[in-house]
Amino acid sequence: MSSRRKFIALLGGAATWPLAVRAQQPERMRRIGVLMNTAADDTVFQIRIGAFLQGLALLGWTIGRNVRIEIRWSGGQADDARRYAAELVAFAPDVILAHGVSTVRPLLQVTRTVPIVFPIASDPVGMGLVDSLARPGGNATGFMSFEYPLSGKWLELLKEIAPGVTRVAVLQDPTQGGGASAFAVIQAVAPSLGVEVTPVNQRGAPEVERAVADFARTSNGGLIVTGSALSNVHHKLIITLAARHKLPVIYFERSFVTDGGLISYGSDYIDHYRRAAGYVDRILKGEKPADLPVQAPTRYELVINLTTAKALDLEVPPTLLARADEVIE
Repeated sequence: MSSRRKFIALLGGAATWPLAVRAQQPERMRRIGVLMNTAADDTVFQIRIGAFLQGLALLGWTIGRNVRIEIRWSGGQADDARRYAAELVAFAPDVILAHGVSTVRPLLQVTRTVPIVFPIASDPVGMGLVDSLARPGGNATGFMSFEYPLSGKWLELLKEIAPGVTRVAVLQDPTQGGGASAFAVIQAVAPSLGVEVTPVNQRGAPEVERAVADFARTSNGGLIVTGSALSNVHHKLIITLAARHKLPVIYFERSFVTDGGLISYGSDYIDHYRRAAGYVDRILKGEKPADLPVQAPTRYELVINLTTAKALDLEVPPTLLARADEVIE
């Protein structure tokens, strides 16, 4: 049988198919809101959103076919976070993805019914986002950015890569209790390492620049940058200040090191976003946030920038290099 005759035969057979098969109903369009705590042009967060969308696609969700997504970027501004939280809830989403305490808390002030998934959050129980890790209990669940004992590891690693450090400033967000909790762990470890630690509150860029410059006037100093919306907003500024004042700095996340920072130790945030897609998928299919446990990081990664180490006249110990998950040269 020729190809043309086969095609005609197939058309004839199609005429006998049930009407429901030939005229399939379009899929129900679901709505996902997204609230980020940085600016829209933040390439690091664009990559993370891309990982989230990739995760959704692998689970069968396609933008324009069966899902619509609305994204808002607060730029680290509390007023904007509150305004966009209200906007997204008014969008009547089936679920909202929100990065960090600075976006989840404003959402919880607006709604206690719309499901919220956080790919990143420090101390979700202490910050009042969930009742417990095992049984969140409310309308929010997600993934912890780190566990507090990790904070002491930051100081240990900073001392290992820069043994001459005896003074450390810990950059934290004064509006989030997680920073204070992390500092308490760092402070407890400091005496055994012969280091004096000082908290430095981040607010606007001028205050950060002035505080780092004042700290750098005395020798043997180093910095620890803890995770927060303001750390993300001041990402490039902190790296620039560290280079200007020749300060060894350890960061909570690898993107700082790929952009020129010295060393980082923390969980894989891109992986968190991919895993968050799984929770969003389960909620869209009927599960409740209250029943989905908050998950701790599954792995931590150590990243070292040898070019930055050389600029700071630091010789990275071979034992530290051997433990690194990534070395940038």
